[in-house]
Amino acid sequence: MDKIIDFKRFKNDGEYRTIILTVISGLFLITSWTGLLKGILPFDPALISIVISGTPILLEAGEGLITRFDLKANVLVSIALIASVAIGEYFAAAEIAVIMMIGEILEDRTVRKSQESVKKLIQLTPQTARIMSPAGEKEISIEQVKIGDIILVRPGESIPVDGIIIKGHTSINQSIITGESIPVDKTVGDEAFVGTLNHLGAIEIKARKVGGDTSLAKLIRLVKESEDKKAPVVRITDRVATVIVPLAVLASIVTYLLTRDITRLVTILVVFCPCALVLATPTAIMAGIGNASRKGILIKSGEALENAGRIDTVAFDKTGTVTNGNPEVIDIISLNNRYSKDTVLSLASAAEKFSEHPLGKSVYVKAKEMSLNVAEPQKFKIKPGKGVTALINGKNVMVGNQKMIGTTEEQSQFIKSYENQGKTVLIVAVENSVIGLITVADKIKNKSPETIQQLKEMGINKILLITGDNKNVAHSIAKQVGIKDVYAEQLPEGKVHVIENHLNDNRKVCMIGDGINDAPALAISDVSVAMGALGADVAIETADIALMSDDTSKIPELIDLSKKVMGTINVNIAAPILINITAIMLAAFGIIGPVTGALIHNIGSVLVVANSSRLIKYRTNKGSQKRKDVLNISHPLKAER
Repeated sequence: MDKIIDFKRFKNDGEYRTIILTVISGLFLITSWTGLLKGILPFDPALISIVISGTPILLEAGEGLITRFDLKANVLVSIALIASVAIGEYFAAAEIAVIMMIGEILEDRTVRKSQESVKKLIQLTPQTARIMSPAGEKEISIEQVKIGDIILVRPGESIPVDGIIIKGHTSINQSIITGESIPVDKTVGDEAFVGTLNHLGAIEIKARKVGGDTSLAKLIRLVKESEDKKAPVVRITDRVATVIVPLAVLASIVTYLLTRDITRLVTILVVFCPCALVLATPTAIMAGIGNASRKGILIKSGEALENAGRIDTVAFDKTGTVTNGNPEVIDIISLNNRYSKDTVLSLASAAEKFSEHPLGKSVYVKAKEMSLNVAEPQKFKIKPGKGVTALINGKNVMVGNQKMIGTTEEQSQFIKSYENQGKTVLIVAVENSVIGLITVADKIKNKSPETIQQLKEMGINKILLITGDNKNVAHSIAKQVGIKDVYAEQLPEGKVHVIENHLNDNRKVCMIGDGINDAPALAISDVSVAMGALGADVAIETADIALMSDDTSKIPELIDLSKKVMGTINVNIAAPILINITAIMLAAFGIIGPVTGALIHNIGSVLVVANSSRLIKYRTNKGSQKRKDVLNISHPLKAER
């Protein structure tokens, strides 16, 4: 649906006001050039353009020069404007002012980073809680909850406080805190965190942390603090201007002292005006952002695109980024000759048919995918933290872990070998006799290994895997995709510390994640990328760049495009400088005047726009290596059940 224009915002937004004023200024400039109002107005229409577009430049330059002694591009422009007006070259002055304002508009129009991330986090906190009292259940506002209160949380509800479970068994999805893709079974004595989702049974929680002390509140503070720590990037134009401004003033003064010709002085100042430099960065960045958007890469700011080409360290979250984020059946093993693999899966899926547990659902889904006959269980019972039992065709079938089903020493070693691969092992037994095993894991995305290899070939010499999952899972996934540096069992603050340590080592870090728990690490990184298809809203809002699909191969494309954009910007700066140097020499010898000088130096502006436009159709180069066919490679993720 098209976005409806907010006219109140339009009226109050300085960016739109600048666009309108610049259009008006440009119309008066054209009028001055064509002479349409000659004889009608008692003055040159270009003066109106100077007032409209020149005044903001003069004010900004004056403030920066006086308060901070900033020798930015607008200082030289201001000098040229004043000098041109002083000798009556109104058209030249107006032309410079309008082009400068167009450059500012292009820069402002690059997409700004969204500031809604903290708001998204706050919305995750339940607004009410159901407390247990001698008088029965009572629903109160979250602000009224005190430490020690007993909170009742029913299935499907979010947990409103940090606390300890004192009654009941359940499975809790706590991915917003830990990033684990599979809900964790919880029972009496286990911790529960605010904002996490209760999947199965009703539980009672004793509040230990409320309000600003909860884990989610800490997460909100981390995002705020991390965003505040990001240092602004100095614009290329301003760095070049610190050299050009003194040179321009010196050249004009020397020329005047030698020739005593004020027109030559003004011409040199006009020629030296960095209009093309002002256009150099924003035109290239806007073209680059447009190119990326067609590839499904949403870049929120020019700064992010510039920084992407400078990174030397890439940190990946695991779940939903390197992996798919959903548990799937990986192996089906028969341990009894009387039962085939299909029979093992068929019996297990029948037992799990009414289970709400993600692991049980994955077994049932696999059986349906293989078109197996899934019987209707006569009886069904969940044993929280252990598994399920069911009566199927008159036989007692159990599917669960070793807490529920006894195994021999040989079977235990066999199970452990799969667990060491990071897989979750479900034991299938009939009448207390083990007949087979089913392993469940989160598969690696097909393109993840290829992406890691491409990054290495592009010169990214430090690639990290940072995850809230256990070490077995983390190291197994990392080995399969080719990552050596692994940081496992990391909560949100742990991820931030890992990123901070690399930033303190003067590394340029890009963080790639998809979950709410990734938001603080995304916020503090030099460049942050959110996986859009699976990513939580808060991660997408916090990140500088969002991938509109879950395709990790877009990362090398992004980096390659950024380097191309930076190369284009460098050409955009070098070419106009060479043109201006030539024009300065012509001005010094009196061959050209202010108006001609303005037209010549604006050839550089035309070249800049033309060169930047080439980026719109640029096709990224992922490297010379042949693309690998990585098909259906299964990689594990262990989760307790």
